[in-house]
Amino acid sequence: MSEFDTVIHGGTLVTAAETFAGDIAIRDGRIAAIAERIEGGARRLDAGGRLVMPGGIEAHCHIAQESSSGVLSADDYYTGSVSAAFGGNACFVPFAAQHRGQTIAEVIETYDGRAAPNSVLDYSYHLIVSDPTPTVLRDELPRAFERGITSFKVFMTYDLMNVGDAGLLDILTVAKTHGALTMVHAENNDMVKWMNARLAAAGAIEPKYHAVSRPELAEEEAIHRAVCLAKLVDAPLFVVHVSTRGGAAIVARERASGTRLFSETCPQYLALTRADLDRPGREGAKYICSPPLRDEATREALWDHVAAGTFDSVSSDHAPYRFDEGGKFLNGLDAPYPKIANGMPGIAARLPYLFSEGVAEGRITLQQFVALSSSNAARVFGLDTKGSLMPGFDADIAIWNPETRRTMRLEDQHDAMDYTPFEGMELTGVPETVINRGEIVVADGELKAKRGRGRFVARKPSGRSAARGHVAPEFAAARAYGTEIAP
Repeated sequence: MSEFDTVIHGGTLVTAAETFAGDIAIRDGRIAAIAERIEGGARRLDAGGRLVMPGGIEAHCHIAQESSSGVLSADDYYTGSVSAAFGGNACFVPFAAQHRGQTIAEVIETYDGRAAPNSVLDYSYHLIVSDPTPTVLRDELPRAFERGITSFKVFMTYDLMNVGDAGLLDILTVAKTHGALTMVHAENNDMVKWMNARLAAAGAIEPKYHAVSRPELAEEEAIHRAVCLAKLVDAPLFVVHVSTRGGAAIVARERASGTRLFSETCPQYLALTRADLDRPGREGAKYICSPPLRDEATREALWDHVAAGTFDSVSSDHAPYRFDEGGKFLNGLDAPYPKIANGMPGIAARLPYLFSEGVAEGRITLQQFVALSSSNAARVFGLDTKGSLMPGFDADIAIWNPETRRTMRLEDQHDAMDYTPFEGMELTGVPETVINRGEIVVADGELKAKRGRGRFVARKPSGRSAARGHVAPEFAAARAYGTEIAP
């Protein structure tokens, strides 16, 4: 009997720190050895000089999830995980959304029923919290943490999701107490509603006005406010889908000053602009997402922040709604932009786009690509056995051909969508083989994995390796006065 189940040989291994020629041995779903040369193996995979990297971790996607307005995303956990795998991912962490009146236990039970029978990849959940009742805060979120769900997302916009500043402070405090990480969608709700009202009064309802309705200042103000709230209670914070120069600058400044802050941007903000919302007819509706697409100068500035290390990850924010009356146009083909389903697909396009426009174009290094695509997400979100090529880690591996060129097409996405916003882009670099826990999921352009083989991953405490934090002087003053209050 062979000592190893699989040996991947003849490749160039890439981690977030280094690049070197070597072989990887896999046993019982985990990396057993790395060496310059490894003999044997019940199965030998010839990497042929290609890049052997940790499989991607998609840490921001909406799979089989109802929006606050009741629209169900197009991808279930089968098509969503298959699409993720064809995009070079070996694990993903979709959202499990609580809506008003639901218990957290009900939410988790619902998503377990959707994920376990269907996912071809390992998965976990971020909880979306929209109803932080005392029972939720005191009992239900701590129980979710015990289950290994160690990140909670909140909204500062959308009337049916917005928890308000006080609610955000409560959630930040609970998350900090239990070693969880709070994620925030940061847009000023009143600024957005004010703009929407004025555009509606002017009869400006076409998709192109979506970008006008959500000002850059709405994001910048909300990021600053969320950071201040997190600093008050010294809790780590993750700002999702940063889309503005000002927002990215706040993140960079706060991180440099020691704030316990993490952040991401998304491929759509690096690839597209608000001009795409002004495509003929209703085509612009395909590009409605929030925060909205910005201008060309912002697109370039965000790439600079990616290269400079402002962002921990580049995530897809995959929110798939088909271009029909069951998806984007649930409220009618002539619906005004606020009534068009909000989100774009991109789970399979994320890493090919980031590799092509990042690595192949010389904007980032291979090591940065690994960090942005996998290793940082594993560290920040507590996926302790994933995101690295190290003995003892899960054998989650993607083998990339860095030279293959292809045109992005809908049929390559393998999702449940009828369009891709990246259609027609010429990209360099393709993930040819994807392995999850030692099992080949995708190879030779074909799905090799069975529905439901993916496992739920219980995560460790999140938000680690953050900066030193911030201690509000008012808490020290209260102690000096003889009163103990703790953030």
